[in-house]
Amino acid sequence: MAIPTRGRSIRERRASFDLRRTTFGFALCALILAGGGMALRAAWRGTGLPPVAAALSAVLALAAAFVVLRRRRRARRVAAAVTDAAYRIVDAGVAELDAAEAARAQARPEPPEPAGPVDHAELDPYAFEEAVAELCRRDGCPDAEVVGGAGDLGADVLATTPDGRRLVVQCKRYGPENRAGSQDLQRFGGTCYAVHEADIALVVSTGGFTEPALDYAEQCAILCYGPEELAAWSEGGAPPPWETAAVPAEGPAAGLSGP
Repeated sequence: MAIPTRGRSIRERRASFDLRRTTFGFALCALILAGGGMALRAAWRGTGLPPVAAALSAVLALAAAFVVLRRRRRARRVAAAVTDAAYRIVDAGVAELDAAEAARAQARPEPPEPAGPVDHAELDPYAFEEAVAELCRRDGCPDAEVVGGAGDLGADVLATTPDGRRLVVQCKRYGPENRAGSQDLQRFGGTCYAVHEADIALVVSTGGFTEPALDYAEQCAILCYGPEELAAWSEGGAPPPWETAAVPAEGPAAGLSGP
């Protein structure tokens, strides 16, 4: 915060010529002299003192007045010096505050650079499931949680979409030479609707899918996200899966088997 500082000291400002102040000073001196003369004349006539004694009294009165005036001028000089010192202290404090603010501005750390895209194929299976759950939470499913493990019956992530549908996700962290096959999809298709009561069933595979697996998924209304779809979703280049999934009029056909 910038505080305007004075350009000149009080003493320098008083040194400048002021016609009104000078005129007033002369008039005051004239009044003092006239009044003093009248008072001296009245005192001389009233006391009957000889002229020498009256003159001595006048000199003493003038000397006393001079001493008083000198003391007042000295007091004004002391007040001016104190005021100048106070201004200097304020100026020094403001300068220190400005210097501290400039130092803090220079010391502020640069904002961190945004993280690059995640290579999901390099994650271990559990970290991959957590990454998929985090994508769901990022895009409007705050209750997304990892439930995969022994006895999960094909569900690795469960969530509720922003429009209230139940999302069941199976995560396949496979290598590029190991694609999810039709039997993987059949096992998931046998539990995702009947057991987990999914409104949207999704399989995410870092290795992609075989053609028979994609055919089975289409018949059972199971969404399949391979590495390209997963990367687009993760980097914000595509909407989340539930926004592309239509609400089925009836549940998927039971008893479908893959080739």
